[in-house]
Amino acid sequence: MRHQWVAGFGLVIASLTAPAFAQTAAPIVTADVAEATNASATAGNRNGREIYERFRGGLADPDCDTDDSSPRWRQHFASAPKRLAARNDDLLPLFGYVVEALREAHLPTEYALIPFVESGYRPGARSPSGPAGLWQMIALTARDHGVPIRSGYDGRLSPIDSTRAAVRYLKTLHGMFAGDWRLAVMAYNAGEYRVLGALKRSGQAARNAEPAQLPGLSDITQAYVRKLHALSCLMEQADDREEWLRALDRPVPRLQAVALPADVQRIDQWATRNGQDAAQLLRFNPVFGDGRISKAGGEPARLLAAADIPDDTRVAATTVSQSVTMGDASSAGVSGDQARQHTVVRGENVSTIARRYGVSVADLLQRNGLRADSVLRPGKVLAIDSVAFTDSTRAKTGLP
Repeated sequence: MRHQWVAGFGLVIASLTAPAFAQTAAPIVTADVAEATNASATAGNRNGREIYERFRGGLADPDCDTDDSSPRWRQHFASAPKRLAARNDDLLPLFGYVVEALREAHLPTEYALIPFVESGYRPGARSPSGPAGLWQMIALTARDHGVPIRSGYDGRLSPIDSTRAAVRYLKTLHGMFAGDWRLAVMAYNAGEYRVLGALKRSGQAARNAEPAQLPGLSDITQAYVRKLHALSCLMEQADDREEWLRALDRPVPRLQAVALPADVQRIDQWATRNGQDAAQLLRFNPVFGDGRISKAGGEPARLLAAADIPDDTRVAATTVSQSVTMGDASSAGVSGDQARQHTVVRGENVSTIARRYGVSVADLLQRNGLRADSVLRPGKVLAIDSVAFTDSTRAKTGLP
C-alpha cells in the first residue's frame, strides 16, 4: 500500500533564529488574575506548562547536545515555540490533545510534531495535491485507517477522526520498525514498504539501523527525521527562556471528543447550550465547515470541545457549619476547625484553584496576602476560607 504525504504545508516560516539559553530554575506557577476574568477560562482548563511537560516527558530522543537537525530546519521552525505561547492561537490546546493521545498509546511524543510539518497544526489545511487535515492524509490512507469520508463529511478535517487514525497507524509503524521513531516517521512520510525495501537493500535490520544511510529514499523522507528533531530541540531549549515559560503558564482548554445529542443541528446551538465559543469550536472542527452537524455514518456526531471537570475531580459543596455553606463561606468566616486549605501542585494557578473551590480570585489573594503577580510554588498551602476565630481556633493558634 502506497502512502503519500506533503511536508511543510501551511506552516508559517519565521525569520527569527533560536537563541541559546542558560538552564532555568525549578518550574513555578504564577498567579494570573487576568485569566480569572476571561470568559473563556472554563472548568475544563489545565495549565499550559503541564502540556509542555507531558510532551517533554514522552520524548524518545530528548538529547539535543549533538543536534544534527541542521540550522536550516531550526530556522524554518523557529516560530513553533512562539506560536505555542501565543494566547490568540489554537495551537497549544490542539497540541495538548495530540500529546495525550500519544501518551495514552505509549508512543514517543516526537510524533506530536508531525502536524507541525504537515499542516502547521491547522485542522482545516488542504493541499492542492489532495492531502487534508491536521495530519495531511490522502483519502486512500485515511480510509484504510478507519477515517470516514463520504458526501458532506470528510473525517480528515476532524481532529478526532484523523488523530485516532494517525495514532493507530503510528503504533503499527512503531512496532514494525522495532520501536525506532526515526524509521517510523520515515515510513509515515514515504510508506512502510519503501522503508522496508531500503532496509533490505542496505542489509540492515530495524533494531540497529542507521536511517541516514538507507538508500533509495527521497531527500524529503531523509529530511523528515531532521525536521522533527529540530522542532523537538527548539521546544526543549525554549524551556530555558523564563519569559516563554511564563507565557505557557496560563489556563488552556483541555480538549475531548463530545458526542452530540440527536437534537443538536448546529455548532452554535450546542455552543450556546454549553457556554462555549462557537467560533473557536468551528476552528477546532472544520469537518463541520458551515456550522451544520453532519454525522459520520451511523455513529453520533462528535465535536472536539473543551472538557468539563470530571465528577471525581470536582470538590463537593461542603457544609462548613449548620448555618454556613460553601456558597457564603467567603463572606461569613468559618471555624478554623472547618476551614479548607489547598496545597499547590505543579500546573495550578490562583484562578484555577479559586474556581475549583467556588471562591473569588480577589478573596483568595487577600486571604493569603498575595498580589496579582505573586508566584505560587508547588507545596505552598493556601487558606481557602475566611477563618472566624472561635475559642478552639485561638487555642490552636495561640492568639488571645
